[in-house]
Amino acid sequence: MKSVKMLLVFVMTVSIGFMSFKAPSKLQKKIAKEIKLAFSVETYTLNEIEISDSINSQLSSKIQKNTLFNIVLNDEVLGYAFVDKAPSKTDEFDYLVLFDKDLIIKKAKILIYREDYGGEIGSKRWLKQFIGKRGNDKLIYEKDIIAISGATISANSMTIAINKLLQSVSELQEHKVL
Repeated sequence: MKSVKMLLVFVMTVSIGFMSFKAPSKLQKKIAKEIKLAFSVETYTLNEIEISDSINSQLSSKIQKNTLFNIVLNDEVLGYAFVDKAPSKTDEFDYLVLFDKDLIIKKAKILIYREDYGGEIGSKRWLKQFIGKRGNDKLIYEKDIIAISGATISANSMTIAINKLLQSVSELQEHKVL
């Protein structure tokens, strides 16, 4: 009887932990820093944008929960933040894309890169290629986006991820979600 109670307490504790899952604090701190820098603000509110299942099913690339947010200051939308993962050679990396209020990319940032090689995709110089892109833009790796020797898979993956995001943002605008 005692072991059943202990097992029940353990299962409840683990369940509560999973239900309250959100981005690790290290990631949250990096996101907050980038938002503050990009929008020149000290305080803001980050609100998740709820996308109904019916609209999400119509998107060419579904938007996962807890990845798309609006950035609000004094009831005014300053812009939008998108946080996700993309595949690298043997792992994946976390990235952030910030949009202005007109849904034009203001900043792209690699938050956590987990490979020994290819970290050059995190350079400001390479990432600035995405600034100014909007929903109707279609980027082609090695044509519109410069290739990086030693980071071919990650650089191509980031380009694909941005293309999918831009397409989804355009579709969300059409559905009047953004």
